[in-house]
Amino acid sequence: MEPLASKIRPKTLKEFVGQEHLVGVGNLSSASGPSGPLREAIEGKHLFSFILWGPPGSGKTTLARIYANALDAEFHELSAVDSGKEDIKKVLGTRTLTSSYPESEKLFPRSSHLEAQTRPKVLFVDEIHRFNKAQQDFLLPYVERGELTLIGATTENPSFEVIPALLSRCRVFVLNELGESEMEQIIKQTGIKLSKDARDWLVRVAQGDARQAITVLENAQKLYGAITLETLKETVQSKHLRYDKKGEEHYNTISAFIKSMRASQPDAALYYLARMVDAGEDPLFIARRMVIFASEDIGLAVPTALVVANAVFRACETIGYPEAQINLAHGVAYLAECKKSRASHDAYFEALADVKNLGTLPIPLKIRNAPTKLMKDVGYGRGYEKYPSTDSTGSPQAKLGAREPESYLPEKLKNKKYLK
Repeated sequence: MEPLASKIRPKTLKEFVGQEHLVGVGNLSSASGPSGPLREAIEGKHLFSFILWGPPGSGKTTLARIYANALDAEFHELSAVDSGKEDIKKVLGTRTLTSSYPESEKLFPRSSHLEAQTRPKVLFVDEIHRFNKAQQDFLLPYVERGELTLIGATTENPSFEVIPALLSRCRVFVLNELGESEMEQIIKQTGIKLSKDARDWLVRVAQGDARQAITVLENAQKLYGAITLETLKETVQSKHLRYDKKGEEHYNTISAFIKSMRASQPDAALYYLARMVDAGEDPLFIARRMVIFASEDIGLAVPTALVVANAVFRACETIGYPEAQINLAHGVAYLAECKKSRASHDAYFEALADVKNLGTLPIPLKIRNAPTKLMKDVGYGRGYEKYPSTDSTGSPQAKLGAREPESYLPEKLKNKKYLK
């Protein structure tokens, strides 16, 4: 039996709720201002690959289908969780696009207007961040040649999860969590009557996830018939501890996790780790934050912390759940117990502030590269000593921690000390 969320899924932008920054206004020549970029793409029938990045239940799949339908495309849908190269090959089949599309407007780089005789092939990949590098590499040439128009959907930052070559050939559209008024509109579209108290409670619990709200309503109706605040609560009580990977609880938990390690409280850090793991958080997201923490908060106090954090990330990458939770726990306990130092972090950002405020100050001639005779003649590299300090034996090697008698910084900053 078709789920309710699928039955009431919008088929046109007129029925779609939310994401006004992407699909708002309407009519390309509207006097009320420019349309959202996705609306322009749909109404103008622009063909190009793109990635939809946003929280669960925000409309990614629906927008992909509306787009493909508007372009009369041959639409294929895969989930990266259980798909691979063979599934992509089946989608490609033996047909390739032979038309060469003209370049489109500046708004849509590498895009084109549909030609009347061509029915494009659109592949929608849900959770594209789950595709490994080899699978993404396999997609690349087909996207590049225009044989396949790719629409990826992800809840994770595509900058980290999509290979640069593929990302450079796609536009990225960011979807926002649905607001309360938008959630109320979607709930009304189900046709299921419920009291204001029940509706308000459902909106709060769903936390911007339209699909979850609709599913809870459907399940409550099947279980109890009448929809009341009590029957809704009974329906979701088995999973009352809600953890939306893009919602407030997600950010609160990761914040508590980092702050616990920073305060050298391994017990608290392990507790918040357990909450994230139990809620199904991506182990690579957790491990990535640990790698950042190792340099940002531990730094020079224990330089090998970065080695450990990277090892944990690699273990999570190769092993995955459930065993990876042990690797995470090992790394978290170690990082929480380490001495802390933000010296290198603070020094770098102080230097960065000077770069932004003062611009590209002239580099001292003494330490400039001198690959040509002319450069040497005008003083490039003159007076530079490769090993200006010596150890107790006179060996020409710099002493650990030695400070140069003459600053290598630009003249305007020659007395500046960043690393304190």
